[in-house]
Amino acid sequence: MVRSPLVATLLLFLLLAAGNYVTGAEVDRKPNFVMMMVDDLGIGDVGCYGNDTIRTPNIDRLASEGVKLTQHIAAAPLCTPSRTAFMTGRYALRSGLGSTGRVQVLLFLGGSGGLPRSETTFAKRLQEQGYTTGLVGKWHLGVNCEYRGDHCHHPNQHGFSYFYGLPFTLFNDCMPGEESDVLADLQHTLQNMVIILGVCVRVCGLLHISLWLLLALFFLSILATAVWYVPFKLLPTWNCIIMRNQDVIEQPMTTETLPQRLLVEAQNFIRRNVDRPFLLFFSLAHVHTPLFKTSAFAGKSRHGCYGDNVEEMDWIIGKVTETVDSLGLANNTLIYFTSDHGGHIEDANSKIGQRGGWNSIYRGGKAMGGWEGGIRVPGIFRWPGRLAAGRVVDEPTSLMDLYPTLQHLAKDTQPDRHLDGYNLMPLLEGKVDRSEHEFMFHYCGIYLNAVRWHPPGSESVFKVHFFTPNFSPPGAGGCYDTKVCQCHGAHVTHHNPPLLYDILYDPSESHPLTPDTEPRYAEILEQTAKAVERHQSTLTKEQGSDDIHSPILWKPWLQPCCGTFPFCGCKEDTPYV
Repeated sequence: MVRSPLVATLLLFLLLAAGNYVTGAEVDRKPNFVMMMVDDLGIGDVGCYGNDTIRTPNIDRLASEGVKLTQHIAAAPLCTPSRTAFMTGRYALRSGLGSTGRVQVLLFLGGSGGLPRSETTFAKRLQEQGYTTGLVGKWHLGVNCEYRGDHCHHPNQHGFSYFYGLPFTLFNDCMPGEESDVLADLQHTLQNMVIILGVCVRVCGLLHISLWLLLALFFLSILATAVWYVPFKLLPTWNCIIMRNQDVIEQPMTTETLPQRLLVEAQNFIRRNVDRPFLLFFSLAHVHTPLFKTSAFAGKSRHGCYGDNVEEMDWIIGKVTETVDSLGLANNTLIYFTSDHGGHIEDANSKIGQRGGWNSIYRGGKAMGGWEGGIRVPGIFRWPGRLAAGRVVDEPTSLMDLYPTLQHLAKDTQPDRHLDGYNLMPLLEGKVDRSEHEFMFHYCGIYLNAVRWHPPGSESVFKVHFFTPNFSPPGAGGCYDTKVCQCHGAHVTHHNPPLLYDILYDPSESHPLTPDTEPRYAEILEQTAKAVERHQSTLTKEQGSDDIHSPILWKPWLQPCCGTFPFCGCKEDTPYV
């Protein structure tokens, strides 16, 4: 009878100690991160950002259970530079991924451009902190540098332990029946040249001319045919591929099953890593063209094929969120949702109508430099127990802020390079009211297009445009004649003095301010000029060798291939049900 209370006391002590150990382990465990980025989604396509005709209940639920950012800004209005800035926390110009001409994104997997080996991504930093890191979906930041298989730009070399998806992107050539959207005018010129040379050879064969001249014309026509046909007519083989880590597992890819395959891979990555800290970057192929025609969603929306794709994308977001929640990970997982830039408003055809997104009240869209419609994107964070449900933040924030935010949460205190983003947690948790972004710089290619200034002590957000794209036809709201706006030469109009807007009161940038309408007019121009000077003093030439200027060239020796080049072809045999 005497020993019984002692035994009971000892057992109680051991249970309490075990309980404290478990609780301590849960508290000390680093959080997981699930970041989901959609391609080309307009901010006006989502219910919680004002759309009441496209159904996005899963994204809306994330916003109601977390924090919604209303002035979340992409660092560029196109895929490659925007994603570079997102990954590195720095303007893409610092990584050498800027362009002076018409080509502002990578065009060929067999090109040497891409994210430089010297750059650091948030995935690499978290990997060093013990995280298992995965990228499922689109990469579009290059693969090889000097030879096929060096994988210098590959996700595995930039901190992602696991990669499954598109090393390039989804584009029209990947889907049979769609018109090509890669340098279509150049393709047309090369095709005409081939036809003309063929006619010349035929005519010359009927005339009495030198045999050597005839042979020269013949071989020239063969060469012209190869230059046109091999890179462009075989684009589905060269660019439309799926890789698992560094292996090409499908070439060309079957687009019909792509959404389901990407979803299953994302879910499986979460399940495999349920017992350790992980980072998943789920980079969706939606809603970039060509649009999917999945039977479960086709014809179900009120906005044609594009609306169907937005609703399918929302369903995919819901399934990933459901996976996190069903595994009991919600309270230790930060979920983030965004788009890489605004919707492509000029993308439409006679068959299915509008194929690009809606950017709400904001002017412009994809590829339009600093106009708000091309860079203001959805930004939603959910973390039950850490972030207050239903909170709305109207302050300027950036996709570049994810890098330092993840660093902070992963307790990464090691020295780093110059960053352009800021840790968002104080703002998300309501510990501060003001964003650290007093100034933001909006680039079009390598050119500084506009500057945003949020003056201390003021609610206003001023935007200064140094030049703007020339819309076509005149009076239109986009570059409908060329489908994509350019940011150089005769394609733009420079403004002296710059155009000035207060987007707090004029979010659609419709009414330029003047010295008569804005008392601080001169001060705003002066302050932004000084900010530009300080910003440019931080730019260096360290990024010169791995820039984006070479992707216009297809280099066969860099082309990823399953099989023996040029006989590339394989199909993924893993069932997805």
